[in-house]
Formats: sequence, C-alpha cells, structure tokens
Amino acid sequence: MLWRARATLPDRPGALAALAQECGKAGVNIVGFQVFPDVEQVTDELVVRTPEGWDAADLVALVERAGALQVVASPCTEDALVDQPTRYVEAARAVLSQPASFPDVVAHLFDADVHPGDGHQDVMEMSVGDVQVQVRRVAPFTAVERTRGAAMADLVSDVLGRERPAFAPSGSRRMGSGAVPEYVVDGGRVTALADGVAIGHALVSPTPGDASVHTIDLEVDAAWQRRGIGTKLLGEGARLARGLGADEVVLTTAHDNRAVMPMVLAAGMRGRIRMAGETLTVRISVVELRPRGE
Repeated sequence: MLWRARATLPDRPGALAALAQECGKAGVNIVGFQVFPDVEQVTDELVVRTPEGWDAADLVALVERAGALQVVASPCTEDALVDQPTRYVEAARAVLSQPASFPDVVAHLFDADVHPGDGHQDVMEMSVGDVQVQVRRVAPFTAVERTRGAAMADLVSDVLGRERPAFAPSGSRRMGSGAVPEYVVDGGRVTALADGVAIGHALVSPTPGDASVHTIDLEVDAAWQRRGIGTKLLGEGARLARGLGADEVVLTTAHDNRAVMPMVLAAGMRGRIRMAGETLTVRISVVELRPRGE
C-alpha cells in the first residue's frame, strides 16, 4: 500500500540515513521523496510502500523512531509519484486556461482541500487581487509551499489583470446604442435598463435558515455582456443585500464562467472562491459596504 508521510527532521548530518535505516528494517520501501528546507529544520515528504496490514499509526511510529517530529501520514495513490516540476507546469497550464479553477487546482497541487474538515487543519491563504482563496490540510504547509502558492496566485492575478479592463464599471458610460444604463431597485431585484428595456438583473434573496447570508442571481443579456453591466449589478446587489441585513452574499455560476473572478475584482470586493464539480461559488463579505441609497 502507498502512503504519503510528512515529518520534520533536525537539520544535521545523518538524519535522513537514520530514517532510511528504520524503513529498511521494517520492510518499507521509499519510492518518492521531497525536501522542504527551512532555517533550523527540514520538512521531508516521503511516499512509501508498506507491507500489507499497515495503518497510519504504524507508519507514524516508524518515522518517529528515526527522530522525526510532527509526523503526519495518509494513504495516497500512484499520482503521488508524478514528477513534481511536471505537476506544477500542468497546474499552471490548467489555471491559465481557466483562471476560476485556481482554488481546486491549487488544492490538488498541495494535497489539500478547499472545504474545512474535521479536527485541526493548517490553512494556506492566497490573494488573487481582492479575492481570498484558502486551502486546508492536516499536514502543516511549509514556507516553500506558501511561496509556491503565492507565485501561483500572482500568475492568476497577471492573467486576470489583462482581462479586467473589459469589466470596468460602466455607471455613466454610454453603450453602443447610445444608452446610459439605469439601475432600478424593486424589492429584492436590481434591474439594468437601457432606454427603458431590461438588459440584466440581480435577484437578491436570503438563504433559508440564515438571514445573514443572501444569494445573488445575476443575468445579463448576451448582447450587453463584457460592458461592465454585470460588475455594476453585482455591486448594486451587494449593497442591497447589506441593506436587507446581510453580512455575506453568495454568487453561484457554472464552473467554466471565466467572467466571474474578473467581475468580482472589478467591483472592488473581497471574496472567497471555490469550485466543486460543475459549480463555481463565490462568497463575498458585505459588512463594510454602505447599504444602497446611503
């Protein structure tokens, strides 16, 4: 059976030799290895194949006998044996082709999860503009991994930075037809009008059982997209939700909607984005927004 084990070893000669010796005596074969150096200690990641019947506690005890601390072990698949530089290149390609996939791609890259789990977990937070992305796992993230995560986030920021001008707010800008969009509120709906014709809307509604969270359903006519109308509707909808008592709004869309992250950035909001299956979800705090009309 394959396992991935992480351990902190003292940065001194012979530490790895002791670990290899313990593995050899127990019939455990080291088939993969990474080193994450720090100032006074080194975090090692091993992919090992153990005899039948071993569990995580057996592997942790073995590594601790070699003098390691903070040992975490979990089962893994053959994917753990993929060349690490190749994994990062493939991850970068995936993010470049679909920036909104960043949370799930990075979570997979670092063997983490975008959802909080049971028990204590270490959190790595990355910023794509004002969008905050968090991934979690039991094994602590090393300084090297945090640097790599930040570099991946900078890559996404650069890609979206080239797209953001097309999503600039258009509050007073005239459209191709010569119309200046007007944004009208009726109950929980914000409607964008051009010459009196509805060209988009934001429907704001409370989440059942939690009035502090409101959902925003956005729709913009295809002929009027990429003109900043969605960005404006998102901002107006968020302020409306704040006026209705919301602390947070949730925006849900298809996983391949490349417009979402640039739209959130252009609206100047702080959000947390995640993708699960075919669904992309953005949670945005509105506590610092002034309610609409103030």
